[in-house]
Amino acid sequence: MRIAVINWTNRKAGGVENYLESVIGELSRLGHCVAFWHETAEPSLREPIALPDAAPSWSVAELGALRALSALREWQPDLIYAHGLTDPSLEAETIRLAPSVFLAHAYYGACISGAKTFKSPVVKPCARPFGWQCLLHYYPHRCGGLSPLSMWSNFRLQAKRLKLLRSYDAVVTLSEHMRLEYLKYGIAAEHAFDISADMPQALPPPHLNEDEALESKARDFGRLLFVGRMDFLKGGHVFLEALPRVYAALNYPLRVTFAGDGPERAKWEAQAARVEEQLPHVKIGFTGWVGKERLDELLGDCDLLVLPSLWPEPFGLIGPEAGLRGVPVAAFAAGGILDWLSDGVNGHLAPGDPPTAEGLAQSIIKCLHDPEVYLRLSRGAKELAQRFKTENHLLVLSEVFSRVVERRR
Repeated sequence: MRIAVINWTNRKAGGVENYLESVIGELSRLGHCVAFWHETAEPSLREPIALPDAAPSWSVAELGALRALSALREWQPDLIYAHGLTDPSLEAETIRLAPSVFLAHAYYGACISGAKTFKSPVVKPCARPFGWQCLLHYYPHRCGGLSPLSMWSNFRLQAKRLKLLRSYDAVVTLSEHMRLEYLKYGIAAEHAFDISADMPQALPPPHLNEDEALESKARDFGRLLFVGRMDFLKGGHVFLEALPRVYAALNYPLRVTFAGDGPERAKWEAQAARVEEQLPHVKIGFTGWVGKERLDELLGDCDLLVLPSLWPEPFGLIGPEAGLRGVPVAAFAAGGILDWLSDGVNGHLAPGDPPTAEGLAQSIIKCLHDPEVYLRLSRGAKELAQRFKTENHLLVLSEVFSRVVERRR
């Protein structure tokens, strides 16, 4: 099958692009011809998505919209696999060229700000369906910024995106939470697929020797890791606020690593310095943005992934990725996280409505307070993560692709 992957950038701007690199490579390995079509090459300092040697790539920024669309048309794709563009008119043109599947990594066309979260009077997930009524809630609940022009512009953009989604042959999500979100907007149930729900159950990996595992995991040094964009709704400030409670309960040194970058980084670094001053046995480091190899190193050198997102994450790809290495997760119970994080099995959940530092601290403590409990969570993380491996994802995704192409025929 000739599959054209569509995305706004060809640079590794975040988790979506890491996903694309992995999936494109697997599609090529399975014998598909893959091409890549994108609007821009931003952020310019980030490394590009690695493509197979024979894969053509077209950039709107380099060629202009008409030439880029013409090149894609001449390539004659059997299928468009789309992941979101900044320009809805360009997106509409691409999906006219072939049967099309959209993967919703975020609340595309389902929220003015895209965060699906009220920030006032307390931070909590928003369950309202997207519509004109959202304009009435935007300022009272501090859903976004203070500019009325930006509010109206973003509302129109999301409304156009939602209309476009109804034109796709299929909308794919990574969680049941997101599939149900799109069913609210008239996406037909037979055209909406939760990939994760259909993945086969994998055989558990072989267990480590009990004594060796206990010895390797029963440390007196807690290594905690945050990975993600550093903005308010990713909750890094809440994680930092929780650390004194965690240290008081565990009473052993903590090493905390923040991997990523974003607008809140300076504030978090200042807050971290205050925590270190208060607690000399808590060391907090910031790595900045990291590539895949460095991320693998960080996941292999931590005891617990902390995912303090205050918004309802559509899925949270980093969680199962950590699980493959036997790393449990502490997170708030909201959004698509509930599709892969089972309380007491591969980590612990904190109440997410509303999310609090106290709740997050308790979930971290439950994961780390006892070596035998931790070992059980580590094994559970590794077992549950098996079903989210790339080959299982591609198995289900390929079925959706084939169904869409056959339906068009």
